[in-house]
Amino acid sequence: MDTIRLTNTQWQVIKSMLPDVNMKRKYDLKQILEAMFYVLRTGCQWRLLPTVYPKWQLVYYYFSKWRDLELLDDVNNLLREQARSKLGRNKQCSAAIIDSQSVKTTRIGGLRGFDGNKKINGRKRHILTDTQGNLITCLVHPANIHDSKGAELLLRRLKENIFGIRLIFADSAYRGQLIQTTKSKLGYQIQIVKRSINKISPRRWVVERTFAWFENFRRLSKDFEYLLESSEAMIKLASIKLLLNKF
Repeated sequence: MDTIRLTNTQWQVIKSMLPDVNMKRKYDLKQILEAMFYVLRTGCQWRLLPTVYPKWQLVYYYFSKWRDLELLDDVNNLLREQARSKLGRNKQCSAAIIDSQSVKTTRIGGLRGFDGNKKINGRKRHILTDTQGNLITCLVHPANIHDSKGAELLLRRLKENIFGIRLIFADSAYRGQLIQTTKSKLGYQIQIVKRSINKISPRRWVVERTFAWFENFRRLSKDFEYLLESSEAMIKLASIKLLLNKF
């Protein structure tokens, strides 16, 4: 599938970001990465990978390894910086946009909760994007955790890994004590962007568009993962593919 295969240009962009890429192996990392994109795009189970790809056990081994080593975070950050530079923007973003999305889980199990507002039993995806809609970081947690609590956890993670951000745009779900707590403990200024009548703010539209981009990947149509870490890894993998499409 052309939407899954990496072009020569895309492979050259990401090649240097992968460890031991030149090491001799039966299957090269390009095939393994394309197999991950196949699972992400089609939503198939790992065991149902077509035989044109490496064995599913090998592909899943690399997925879990890169997840645990936080390699997907590093690759996403490097690609985002390159994509911003390509547009003539500063590599490091100073403003970001936060939002959440509640999704159903499946019978596979794992941590979940009931979102009373959305009437969804599952998990909540919290994402933070730059003003272009590129993913900065994400957090997945049970859906019964309120947006303000989930946002604080996400912003603490942001503080540990990303520098330079000062302003964060958010909707009214993040108003209240979170604004003061975030400013005093983490140094971020949260600006609430209100929805006007029959009109969505451009700031909010950007992050909602990112969620819409994720809908192109069937693996993200629900939360199919047992581990929260795997759910986050799938979001980062989708972001990596979207960023590669810019090259």
